[in-house]
Amino acid sequence: MTTQQTFGAGPDSGVPVGPRTETSRALFERAKKSLAGGVSSSSRITSTGPHPYPLYIERGAGAHIWDVDGNEYVDFLISYGSAVVGHADPGITRALGEVLLTGTMFGTCNLPEVELAEQIQKTVPCADLVRYANSGSEAIQGAVRAARGFTGRSRIVKFEGHYHGWVDTLAISNRPTAAEVGPYEAPAAVPHSPGIPVGVVDDVVVCPWNDPDALRTVLDAYRGDLAAVICEPIVANNACTMPDPGFLELLREECTRRGVVLIFDEVCTGFRTGPGGAQSLFGVVPDLAVYSKALGGGLPIAAFAGRADIMGEVAANRVKHGGTYNGSPLCSAAALVTLTRLADPAVTGWIDEAGRRLMTAVRRASRDHGVPCAVQGVGAMFQVVFSADGAPTRQYRDTLTLDQRRYEAFRHALLERGIHVNAYGLACWFVSAAVTSDDVEAACAAIDEAFATIR
Repeated sequence: MTTQQTFGAGPDSGVPVGPRTETSRALFERAKKSLAGGVSSSSRITSTGPHPYPLYIERGAGAHIWDVDGNEYVDFLISYGSAVVGHADPGITRALGEVLLTGTMFGTCNLPEVELAEQIQKTVPCADLVRYANSGSEAIQGAVRAARGFTGRSRIVKFEGHYHGWVDTLAISNRPTAAEVGPYEAPAAVPHSPGIPVGVVDDVVVCPWNDPDALRTVLDAYRGDLAAVICEPIVANNACTMPDPGFLELLREECTRRGVVLIFDEVCTGFRTGPGGAQSLFGVVPDLAVYSKALGGGLPIAAFAGRADIMGEVAANRVKHGGTYNGSPLCSAAALVTLTRLADPAVTGWIDEAGRRLMTAVRRASRDHGVPCAVQGVGAMFQVVFSADGAPTRQYRDTLTLDQRRYEAFRHALLERGIHVNAYGLACWFVSAAVTSDDVEAACAAIDEAFATIR
């Protein structure tokens, strides 16, 4: 791996000043004149550390990316987990080339979308029937509508700090501040943004995560009024917080007993944690599940899938669902290549092994340098959180006391050493199948060096 990074504030200082990113800075200044905020997504309002602008990436290959200044990085953001088999994967490139020669969109049905649905059925335990969308947010909307249409009820229980996309339906209490959360026993339903109607907020009931008593209390309080309970089985967008042992099983039992639809948001966990995603990882089968990210291998495709009786309402066109680009030949072809690759246990096994080596390196560096932190998640997706005592998070409110300053310093120190991870301190590291042993060794060395800089 080569970079244009320079170590040393002066000839003999030995202080890393990091990769030169002046072209990214200039492009951001230019972009602000035409793009709202200079970006195309709120999640891209990030910085390269002390610099108030995002990186502009020019190209990628395998697990590596290059910015517009020519700096090279091993990539553990991988497009927020989407490029799960690596950037510019040859198999995906060949499949896309064939589709480009015959037409990318017809607004009608096509063979690749059928083959892809059959592949999803083979690997996902709950997938009796499948429908496509173009993003995780859209697929969440489809799953929620299906649950409401099937039950004839409106209210949805979601867990505090779980993220289910940016659309109004569930953009509630994703990341409320300490001043907004309300009492623990009755968390406030906090809209994620201005512009979300009060009526939408009123239909969402917020519950603490990993608390069986709180869950039962909420389900009892809204008995007969709940269409669904939705969760991220691993809370990917808030510190990769794991479910307590037995909590998902309890959630399944309580929803079954009360006739409430259980939805797993597997936008992040799907396929990368194994062919069956979190359902197979934890041995708990929901009624509906939502997929995106790893599904398309870097192309914009999503899906919701589930029980035949619930999805039957969509199949019969009683619950309406549409989209011009749903299941396009281009995206379906890329997804087929991706899921075929991820169906190989050796591929997901290597992703998990590589990630666990990185997690071990962080724990070792934390111990050796006396900087407490927790590393939580699974090999394919994890996060490093700087808690005062090194304890993992169990609920969203635990994240409110994490030392984000230390994470920012850690992230920038890694960037200086050619390792690219999420700029946001509560989101995931993602590991691609394209990462090599040499990449992992380089990252482990960078992790140790980065911890040495943290105060």
